[in-house]
Amino acid sequence: MTGSNATENKPRLLVLVGPTAVGKTKLSIELAKELDCEIISGDSMQVYRQMDIGTAKITQEEMQGIPHHLIDIHSPDEPYSVAEFQEQCHRLIGEIHARGKLPFIVGGTGLYVESVCYDFQFAQVGEDKPFRDEQAAYAEKHGAEALHARLMAVDSESADKLHPNDQRRIIRALEIYHLTGIPLSAQPAGQRRESPYQLCLVGLTMDRQMLYNRIEGRIDEMLKQGLVEEVSSLLDKGYGSDLVSMQGLGYKQIISYLQGRESLDDAVTILKRDTRRFAKRQLSWFRHMKDISWVDVTEPVNFSAKLAEIRDIIAGKFLSNLEYTSKQSK
Repeated sequence: MTGSNATENKPRLLVLVGPTAVGKTKLSIELAKELDCEIISGDSMQVYRQMDIGTAKITQEEMQGIPHHLIDIHSPDEPYSVAEFQEQCHRLIGEIHARGKLPFIVGGTGLYVESVCYDFQFAQVGEDKPFRDEQAAYAEKHGAEALHARLMAVDSESADKLHPNDQRRIIRALEIYHLTGIPLSAQPAGQRRESPYQLCLVGLTMDRQMLYNRIEGRIDEMLKQGLVEEVSSLLDKGYGSDLVSMQGLGYKQIISYLQGRESLDDAVTILKRDTRRFAKRQLSWFRHMKDISWVDVTEPVNFSAKLAEIRDIIAGKFLSNLEYTSKQSK
């Protein structure tokens, strides 16, 4: 079957993306209630149990009874990969449809979300521990920027998306190029194909300075909620600073304070700076994704009007007028 009929017969998948602190959670709950959705978290950090404040994890109260998936499914010392996320999402999407609900991915981890939307085929690239050790030693001797420059020379697209301090991912990108001769950035792109789903992709954006103000306000609120105590508790339970989970935003910087390398004020300043940079990279990633309908939610805005704008996008994408009208009349 070809053309629009083939597209219409694919399972529907609603997706909401955007940078951290842009307001995805509130909008996603309202949409989920109206459209009878189950939400799949598209956040690579919210999979970890006991890591709630630093990941801005949605609370049971905030969920308002909407089922959420892929939250609190791993301990902080258990690895989690984009391939695992992709496999779990494909399974969940089928199960949610079987229950007569609409699957709804909400999150800001670009590669994870895109891998599901376009069914990336990830090559099984091996490891070269001596090579990794060599790169780590190079970074130790010459600094993080020098290692980042090595990646920039062979894979500028990946380098642009990675902070120079993200040594683990930089070394892995170098290792993939070393083993395959193909840049990490080219691997998923070269495999990209038509989506297995009838997609409706909505992206949230706002004025950059307003977003940065919201980020800083959110971090101040995290500190009031007990971010330092949460990180300290994780360390006390034996979750080391070298774990992938503990290298996440909010954890790495507070660990630096707890271990005496930074004052709390300096650690918070660095956290705010790094989170602003992360939001910028998120936006850059999503801007390169195709098919996203962007909605500007710069404050102050009428929340109801923005919700209506998104409803119209969804209705135009894959809801018939009859279905859409019946939902709005309830």
